Amino acid sequence: MKVTVKYFASIREAIGMSNESVATTAPTLEGLRNELIALGGAHGESLARGRAVRMALNQVMSDESAALFDGAEVAFFPPVTGG
Repeated sequence: MKVTVKYFASIREAIGMSNESVATTAPTLEGLRNELIALGGAHGESLARGRAVRMALNQVMSDESAALFDGAEVAFFPPVTGG
């Protein structure tokens, strides 16, 4: 399946792009994150386990167990603080 992955803030800066189309066999957001980490480089560093990363599926905040589907939009971004 194909999904659109969007990157925001420091993750976008590290990866060097704001979005990309990704072919995946991952059933969940966790699986997709693992596939992207396995790419290594900036993807691996910015999405690494132990790093604070928030996720959204079709613009709804989601946890890693959320099921992926063809045509989904996934967003990765660091936690945001306000003040």
